[in-house]
Amino acid sequence: MAKTAIILGATGLTGGILLKTLLDDDRYATIKLFSRKTVGISHPKIEEHLINMLQLKTVATDFIADDVYCCIGTTNAKTPDKGLYRTIDYGIPVTAAQLCQQNGIKTFIVISALGANPKSRVFYNRTKGEMEEAVLELQITKTHILQPSLIGGKRNEKRAGEYFFKQLMRVIDPLLIGSLKKYRSINPETIVTAMIWLANNQFNQKRIVSDEIEAIHAKKMT
Repeated sequence: MAKTAIILGATGLTGGILLKTLLDDDRYATIKLFSRKTVGISHPKIEEHLINMLQLKTVATDFIADDVYCCIGTTNAKTPDKGLYRTIDYGIPVTAAQLCQQNGIKTFIVISALGANPKSRVFYNRTKGEMEEAVLELQITKTHILQPSLIGGKRNEKRAGEYFFKQLMRVIDPLLIGSLKKYRSINPETIVTAMIWLANNQFNQKRIVSDEIEAIHAKKMT
């Protein structure tokens, strides 16, 4: 029986690639999008819900699916207020996971970040780490937290600092070998392939770092 997927963050780089990939995936009949702005794509599979993402619980009755993919994330440049930043990067994924638990959704896959640590002194890493802990505490049957390094690809928005690091990583990536491989930059398509594979296959590991995401991608492509 064809599945229903929910995507949070389909207007972003990775979420947009995920949406286009799922539209071509015959295992999925319906793709529900929850976002504050439209993706601008007309397709019979798409069911779009334009909402205030900070009030996700208000659409609990529509939050029904087989698999939930959470690609939500902001930046310090876009959201300098730390309170709002936490409300987005912690609040939205955790609320989505709570709705999964409430509505009996058994698959929740969320993008976090390499270096996520609830005890970190770095606000960004600590927020991601606290989000991960809160999600895992809900004990959703099939939970996978992806921890990619710097995500490559071309965004519609300009991020000067990120652009600089992407250019730098093009030089450094080949030098990162062995235990350092997880710090290599990673393509969003690779993340998407791994997310979909994880949703449709058995894999016991909850937290999956960047080089492990690459390995899952390679497994899917063979």
